[in-house]
Amino acid sequence: MRGKAARIGRGLELWLEEERERLPLWVPVALAIGIAAWFVLPNRLEWLAFCCAMLAAACGALLLPPGGRMRRAIIAGGLLACAGCLLVWGKSMMLGSPPLARPTFVALKGEVRSVERLPAQRMSRVLVRPIGMPALPSLVRVNLDDASMPAGVGEGAIIAFRTRLMPPAPPSLPGGYDFARRAYFEGIGATGRALPPVAVLRPATAAPRLRARLFEHVLERVPGKGAGIAAALATGDQGAIAQADAEAMRRSGLAHLLSISGLHVTALIAAVIFLLMRMMALSRRAALDRPLMLVAAGGGALAGIGYTLLTGAEVPTVRSCIAALLVLGGMAMGRDAITLRLVAAGALVVLVLWPEALVGPSFQMSFAAVIALVSLGEHPAFRTFVAARDEGMWRRIGRNLAGMLATGLAVELVLAPIALFHFHKAGMLGSVANLVAIPLTTLVVMPLEAMALLFDLGGWGAPFWWLTARALDLLLLVAHGVASSPWAVVLAPAQSGTVFGLILMGMLWCLLWRSGWRWAGLMPVSAGMTMILASPMPAILISGDGRHVALRTADGGMAMLRARAGGYARDVMVESAGHDGTLQALTTLPQARCSPDLCAVRLRGGRRYWNLLLTRSSVKIDNAVLARDCAHADIVVSDRRLPGACRPRWLKADRRFLARTGGLAIDLDHGAMRGAKAWNDEHPWIARPSGRPRGYRGGQL
Repeated sequence: MRGKAARIGRGLELWLEEERERLPLWVPVALAIGIAAWFVLPNRLEWLAFCCAMLAAACGALLLPPGGRMRRAIIAGGLLACAGCLLVWGKSMMLGSPPLARPTFVALKGEVRSVERLPAQRMSRVLVRPIGMPALPSLVRVNLDDASMPAGVGEGAIIAFRTRLMPPAPPSLPGGYDFARRAYFEGIGATGRALPPVAVLRPATAAPRLRARLFEHVLERVPGKGAGIAAALATGDQGAIAQADAEAMRRSGLAHLLSISGLHVTALIAAVIFLLMRMMALSRRAALDRPLMLVAAGGGALAGIGYTLLTGAEVPTVRSCIAALLVLGGMAMGRDAITLRLVAAGALVVLVLWPEALVGPSFQMSFAAVIALVSLGEHPAFRTFVAARDEGMWRRIGRNLAGMLATGLAVELVLAPIALFHFHKAGMLGSVANLVAIPLTTLVVMPLEAMALLFDLGGWGAPFWWLTARALDLLLLVAHGVASSPWAVVLAPAQSGTVFGLILMGMLWCLLWRSGWRWAGLMPVSAGMTMILASPMPAILISGDGRHVALRTADGGMAMLRARAGGYARDVMVESAGHDGTLQALTTLPQARCSPDLCAVRLRGGRRYWNLLLTRSSVKIDNAVLARDCAHADIVVSDRRLPGACRPRWLKADRRFLARTGGLAIDLDHGAMRGAKAWNDEHPWIARPSGRPRGYRGGQL
């Protein structure tokens, strides 16, 4: 046995020696594992246990023979994972803003910190610092309708209004968007809608920021539907894009064009370097005696930094800017800078400064796309295929198109699991759409927009804005055409984080190693994707407040308890279920018997029928009647607190129960359910009652 272990150890050492150039790439991965553990594990006892386990692994590695790469890798990995958990834990304690304890109606007076206009929704998001109200969080975000927006509201203004403040919204269903987590790290402790009238006690003390002025300028100058996209390309603000156009861009796989990231930063820096080189080369003395490339690279770096700051310094933009600066530095030193080490360095910087960004789709998708592109570009076979050679024009064009299609497919395959996990849908035709959209955006739209802004300094930009609008019309035509295809997207219901983590680690294993062992990563990727695609749609979805209930019908459709529910509630239900059809009213189902106050529904699940009882109104129901009906039901769902006399056979999901579990997804085929939050979750953005949930009779939640 000892001899076999020694042979395995020697084999691992030989493999790590072969992959020695790739080992530094795992430094940000190890740090990210610790950060992810803090978000996944529910309480401080488990966070401490994870840190202790990582330190124990590092200490245990000291027993391995000294000098080996395996020993150093385990020690470094354990220490980095522990450091990642402590890093995000420490930041959450020092910089986060606890949420409002409970909803409250207040007359608020505060100083405006920022105003984000959303023309497509005819409203603005106003960030306010309350004055003289210590019981409120330090920052509050309120929505203000355009019709109620008075003059003088801007940064530095003091305003007064009435509003009903709520804690930032947690995910309403398992796998849903967690705004509460994001708001905590952004310092926002409450949200609400400002009620008119809004009084301006002191008008804005400063002129609107350059980003806001540029946003308004572009919207005014671009004619047609593409104005919102033009403003997003210039400022990163997507608030003016119509909902139908934004959805078409997502379904067609072109949404990345709307988020300022590598494509935009690279195009800007390349354009600045090109122009500076050509302008400086007009001087013979400068061309012969000065390092023009170094000077142009410096100008491009300044332009990239300025563009990043102008567009809000979002994670993809920061990552792209850091990567571009490293590339320019490598070029200045005469080295090949576009490598995975550059990507790893950018990821490490972002994780150290913004560890909370790890769990967001922006970080995951931007870095996954870049890793896929660089890994493919480093592969010898791909390099040979796309290398320049002496051949005819049509063969060269065909080879370039094939290379673009291959890179698009690689990115699409890598991003599909991430999109399915976060958005429950993934584009399948994005590689085809991007063959047209990326050259159109990079080579036509962005240069035209830059020329229009430049000529606007003299008042001559109108022709360029008209050309920009026509190019954007073509971009939208491509987006809507691809999005209308039935093959445009693949849908999947919400998945567990375990399956998602399995897929991510498998993809990283395939992309970061170079020896034949990298293909072992395909096993967890294939297993995870099979589990996602084979997972059935939940039979019952219950929102966190108990008001909205969606049921899976016998024909595969979905029916909703409250047919007049708002668009947001309906969209959340549809997306979480992985359903691409319409929602019908539950009262129209033949197996439903409804009164103004109650609905009784009989559903087939597994090898039996399940009886559901749902409340529809706030009218008090006689306890004897309610007790009788509950006794005949397997599951009772209500947005109110039900009395103890209501005792269903399997689950009583009333307001008290849902306050501890959040929204529910129930699988009747296996008699199981998932909650949006754990009963023992101690993350600081969770506003929840204490105690274990009661009312579930089917086993452990």
